[in-house]
Amino acid sequence: MSAVQTYAHPAGRVLLALVFIVAGLGKLGDVQGFAGYMASGGLPAILAWPAILFEILVGLALLVGFQTRLAALALAAFSVVTAVMYHFVPADQLQMAIFFKNLAMAGGYLLLVVHGAGALSLDNRMTAATA
Repeated sequence: MSAVQTYAHPAGRVLLALVFIVAGLGKLGDVQGFAGYMASGGLPAILAWPAILFEILVGLALLVGFQTRLAALALAAFSVVTAVMYHFVPADQLQMAIFFKNLAMAGGYLLLVVHGAGALSLDNRMTAATA
């Protein structure tokens, strides 16, 4: 396995995970504001805490490569749903940029679903330990 193959997986995982970890941690500074934003899209404000915890915990799982395929699938779905619910505003160029960014992230997550976490991951370490 080449160095590019060895290190590209964790680099990609880290970059994709940071989007959610940083976003989730940032929402902790104004949970009420985030709850209001969620309600503006039609979701109950009570889901603010589960959404924040999801972003942080699933982001951390992806970061370390734990249950990567499942985490990536969940993040892909989350990215598409939030893109459609909150960012598909054709009259607003910024919202459309975020919409397409979310779709692009979903594509990256789907690649992790197919290819897994790579060599430098907890998934790989756990597989090696049971073999």
